[in-house]
Amino acid sequence: MARPAARRTIENAVRRLGFARVAGVDEVGRGCLAGPVVTAAVVLDPARHVPGVRDSKLLTAAARERLYDRIVAAAAGWGLAWASPATIDQLNIHRATLFAMQEAVMGLVPLPDFVLVDGFRLHGLALPQRRVVGGDRRCAAIAAASIVAKVTRDRYMRELHDRDPRYGFDRHKGYATAAHLAAVSRFGYSGVHRQSFRPPSLFDTLD
Repeated sequence: MARPAARRTIENAVRRLGFARVAGVDEVGRGCLAGPVVTAAVVLDPARHVPGVRDSKLLTAAARERLYDRIVAAAAGWGLAWASPATIDQLNIHRATLFAMQEAVMGLVPLPDFVLVDGFRLHGLALPQRRVVGGDRRCAAIAAASIVAKVTRDRYMRELHDRDPRYGFDRHKGYATAAHLAAVSRFGYSGVHRQSFRPPSLFDTLD
């Protein structure tokens, strides 16, 4: 059975309050051992509906690629920002993610009138905003952002695999799968691994 698409109910309610450009913001890669966190901000055009937009985790890789192309073509605006492994190690994952989310929003031209954020509140953002728990499943703009961020990050992780195929980034995208942990046990952490992320299962093999 097909998973339900995210709805525009929240965006429409915000627009009825007088906010025309409503951005959805989401991130991908928080729980990975390697690679960046990628954040995206998307302003959907109410006049250009993109059918099938839903949480990126509910879509196949091929479906995400198709929807990515449709979203960036039809959106009234979209932007990306990254938090590198070094930034994550320096700031911690939570702060690095929030900074990247804010950068994605502030990179939109023109700026949005209102921001819907998946799961977080962006402290210091000088724009009206709302934290939406489970937003990537409930809110079309946030779901669109999740797709743009996921496709962008997956493409980058495949590039990292081409540079260094030892870890299998093309398959697990940096998440802590058994194959990834086995590769780390054999080769150690690479320059694209987050040095502050140390799964307990690796303590014995890396000490």
